[in-house]
Amino acid sequence: MNSQLLEGLSDAVGFVGGALLGWWLGQLLGLDPMADGYSAATLGGIALCGIGGGVGLQLARRWRAARNTAD
Repeated sequence: MNSQLLEGLSDAVGFVGGALLGWWLGQLLGLDPMADGYSAATLGGIALCGIGGGVGLQLARRWRAARNTAD
């Protein structure tokens, strides 16, 4: 598979997967990023989505780096 395609797909899957996990965690904690207005609960949910996306992206990049050193 083309290395640039693999890089793009793994980054996208990691980011979206992490953001979804952050969203679900926010839902469990009562923090809804899609609620009306900018309450503390809404901002907390938005922050969890952003943090989750960033963590997912970093995990995807670490996976790719580990995969490249194993080859």
